[in-house]
Amino acid sequence: MTKRVSLSDEAYEVLRRHKLGTESYSDAVLRLARKGGRLSEVIGLHPELRGKTGFARSVRENRRRIDARLGAR
Repeated sequence: MTKRVSLSDEAYEVLRRHKLGTESYSDAVLRLARKGGRLSEVIGLHPELRGKTGFARSVRENRRRIDARLGAR
């Protein structure tokens, strides 16, 4: 089964840059998601966010909430 997903232009460009040569977009998403998506990697993609501890704290808190919801299933 396939699903259609909408991405902003910026998100599409980030995914396109991280997609390997012969890899499908689905394969790229799975590979990147399995890496764990560390916050340092996200901030590395957007240098203007470096040093924004409020942003980092917010991301960590939201990640904990999401993990807790998923664990409750």
